[in-house]
Amino acid sequence: MAAGAVVLWASLAPLGVALSHVPPFLLTGLALLAGGLVALPINGLRARTWRVSWPLLALGVYGLFGFHFLLFISLRLAPPVEANLVNYLWPLGIVVMAPLFLNEVRWQWRYGIAALIGFSGAAIAILSRGTTGPDGHEQAWLGYTLALGSAWVWSSYSLLTKRAGHLQTGAIGTFCVVSGLLALVAHWLLEPAMALDLQDLMLITLLGLGPLGGSFYLWHVALHNADARRVGLIAFATPLLSTVALLIQNQEPLRASIAVATGMVVFAAWLGSRNDA
Repeated sequence: MAAGAVVLWASLAPLGVALSHVPPFLLTGLALLAGGLVALPINGLRARTWRVSWPLLALGVYGLFGFHFLLFISLRLAPPVEANLVNYLWPLGIVVMAPLFLNEVRWQWRYGIAALIGFSGAAIAILSRGTTGPDGHEQAWLGYTLALGSAWVWSSYSLLTKRAGHLQTGAIGTFCVVSGLLALVAHWLLEPAMALDLQDLMLITLLGLGPLGGSFYLWHVALHNADARRVGLIAFATPLLSTVALLIQNQEPLRASIAVATGMVVFAAWLGSRNDA
């Protein structure tokens, strides 16, 4: 299940870049609503199967809406390949922060060293490109900061849902629908209206059913049926796959700094989880 989620997530950044002309609230809202449709075979049309408590709903909105909104903005402000690597520090966050959220997990010195290596890899990726964003403006540092924020959101959300053991898989559909509706309200209030063409709608649907839909359900099942650190270890294939996909999409060569940074981020997860996997 975790490996399936990883494969879907590898397409998240490339699709986000392809849709970077779509306002972020509109993109997040439509994609999450499409992701909510994945829950129809699980929940059906009965209202009670979609009902979750307010605390869990707040957690779901925090994770699904917060993560993707921060990520989509970061990909617009900073160079996509580098911002994507910063965002994919979240599997390392799961390994390092597991002792803080889960009582059965104890802190080990390996976690600190792994975190240092992972963040160093992200720093190499950032410094290799500098502070100029994809359109030449100097807002890349804000983009990198938002990418780091998205990593924090998804790490903490994953661990908190792991701790909430009674959370049903169908609740993910409710999280998607409510988060999507909130994003569309924000679009209506804060963003200019935009007409979407057929290609935009097809890509948004693909985004919603894949990395913003099916991946959530696979990830939830994986977290609730395996050790969170082992799942985090599998997730470290995501930055590698996603970086390769972005380089191919942008027709960029694999720079030495990006190869080193990606290797350090992946190695950090291996070091942090090797005794537990």
